[in-house]
Amino acid sequence: MKFKKLKKSDVIFLVIIALLIIPQTRQPIQIALHSVLSQFGPSVIEKEHQKKVSYASWKLRDLEGNELNYQDTKGKVVFVNLWATWCPPCIAEFQNIQYLYDDYGNDVLFLLVSDESQNTIQKFLDKKGYDIPIFNPLNNYPDDFNPRSIPRTYIIDKEGHIVVDKKGAANWNSDTVRKLLDELLKAS
Repeated sequence: MKFKKLKKSDVIFLVIIALLIIPQTRQPIQIALHSVLSQFGPSVIEKEHQKKVSYASWKLRDLEGNELNYQDTKGKVVFVNLWATWCPPCIAEFQNIQYLYDDYGNDVLFLLVSDESQNTIQKFLDKKGYDIPIFNPLNNYPDDFNPRSIPRTYIIDKEGHIVVDKKGAANWNSDTVRKLLDELLKAS
């Protein structure tokens, strides 16, 4: 039996497969891949197709123990991101969310929501050097926010319309998102 000579592309393919199988290298590769893919900003939902949130009684608690009722966000521009520390696309987009928060955190209400323990979340934030506020849900997610897949991000205008509903990672620090937030903040 004769073995044929492996082509360079076959070797590269086998190395990539091996790296994706090895747990220590899988997540960094997935994060890098999602970082490249997330360079596209989210698209804005056309006005006639925007849903209005119901302001269901959704209660959240931040890592310091402060509670927030989602009903209290009425009249504000809100950035809701459903995520987890183990999720490669969530990790890939997190730095851009931090950059956006650094510039808009005083004007836009950022609600990054994770079902994970406060200890797990705090370790992630400390390791990465992030200081964005994170919340845990205290009751079921409202129907307006579907957490079946993460990351899932919504931008809500002051009137309660969902202007952006993005499944998967995106570049939240893009000029498009910044322009959108500026427009939403100026609206009365």
